[in-house]
Amino acid sequence: MPNATELRYLERCVELAAEALAAGDEPFGSVLVADDGSVLAEDRNRVAGGDHTRHPEFELARWAAENLSPAERATATVYTSGEHCPMCSAAHAWVGLGPIVYAASTEQLSAWLAEFGVAPGPVAALPIQAIAPNVPVSGPFPELTDRIYALHRELHRPA
Repeated sequence: MPNATELRYLERCVELAAEALAAGDEPFGSVLVADDGSVLAEDRNRVAGGDHTRHPEFELARWAAENLSPAERATATVYTSGEHCPMCSAAHAWVGLGPIVYAASTEQLSAWLAEFGVAPGPVAALPIQAIAPNVPVSGPFPELTDRIYALHRELHRPA
């Protein structure tokens, strides 16, 4: 179970994911938090325009590389609605960000997409630790699973 602070940041990630869905995008949201608890940056998925690298975790890694020192990056935590994909896991590790806390796992998302009849994407669905084994991770958190599932179910609801 996430502590109250983690839950607050994860709740914001779910809000950002819902904003992405409302904007016609895939429901993912992420928040970058400094060691002192201050929110440094946040973003939501923006892949609907055709650039499938516009994941919030990737954007936060780019932002961190441009705006934070290596020491600040190492102590910053990324909170996210869904576990990082391989691209985002690699960006996170290459930039030197600290821990990742996610609400729903890649394994859960893969099962949901199969349930919805969605074909697998072009990149293998691997957990963060398979790509960035030295990044500390926490998740998934059942307290948020139903809300994350509902967002993805809405996205893939038959027309």
